[in-house]
Amino acid sequence: MKDEYLESLLNLIKSKKNENPKMSYTAFLHQKGLNEILGKIAEESEETINAAKSEGDDQLVHEIADLWFHCLVLLSQKNLTVDDITNELKRREGTSGIEEKHNRVKK
Repeated sequence: MKDEYLESLLNLIKSKKNENPKMSYTAFLHQKGLNEILGKIAEESEETINAAKSEGDDQLVHEIADLWFHCLVLLSQKNLTVDDITNELKRREGTSGIEEKHNRVKK
């Protein structure tokens, strides 16, 4: 099953790559490049962890949305698709997490 919303959002992000970075945060991130995008993912990951440790789920949902957005920007920067990620998850289906991690370590 294809996630049409995430794919649509990724396409919107890709369409903003070359817009004016003073008018589009997405264009700003693309112009700044990989290190800026990775820095935002690191920041949002930390904020997600902190939100998960606190009371209530509203802030956690907000932070995960920010994290996912910045991960989509990374997919755009690397010219990947949502299907690339879902196909990898499907490939792992039926394999225990322990086994999957062990297989990655051996490579």
